[in-house]
Formats: sequence, structure tokens, C-alpha cells
Amino acid sequence: MATTRNIAASGERPARREGGSGGGRKQYFRRRKVCKFCEEKIDFVDYKDVRLMEQFVSERGKILPRRLTGTCSPHQHRLTTAINRARNIALLPFASEV
Repeated sequence: MATTRNIAASGERPARREGGSGGGRKQYFRRRKVCKFCEEKIDFVDYKDVRLMEQFVSERGKILPRRLTGTCSPHQHRLTTAINRARNIALLPFASEV
């Protein structure tokens, strides 16, 4: 018991194990997602452009979140508004058939 108190009092840490980065998991590089609208310099998100909207809607008819698509916040808000407008005039479905 006396030895553990002396180590704690002196502020030393126990030695690390040798042989790697610890967890054994392989490191991988994740590419940063870029906003498609900013990159292509699309200023206006048109609700009539169904082909563009379908890229941001899942198979079930849900709007995909920013973390999956990579769109920036202002464009995600405009995209959501455009998708809702397209749904109201029946260009896009509210939900898919089960």
C-alpha cells in the first residue's frame, strides 16, 4: 500500500504498453462532404426540378439529413422548402408504397 501512495503523490504514471496504437482498429480517411449547391453555384433551388430533388429524398420518401448529403445549412433549408412545395403539387410523393 505504501508504494501506491508514493506513486500517486509523485505524479508519475505507469508505463504504457508497447506495440501499436492500442485498439487494433484500422485508421481510415473520411472525405469531407461538400455542398452540391455551393460547389455547382446553384443559387435557386427550383421545386420543379424533380431530378435534383430525388437525390435528396430516400426511397421511403423522407428528406435526407445534412449529415448524409453534405449540404450546408442555408441550402438544406431551401431544399426542404422546395421538396415540400413539390410534394404539395404532386411532383414528389409524400411516402412510398409499402
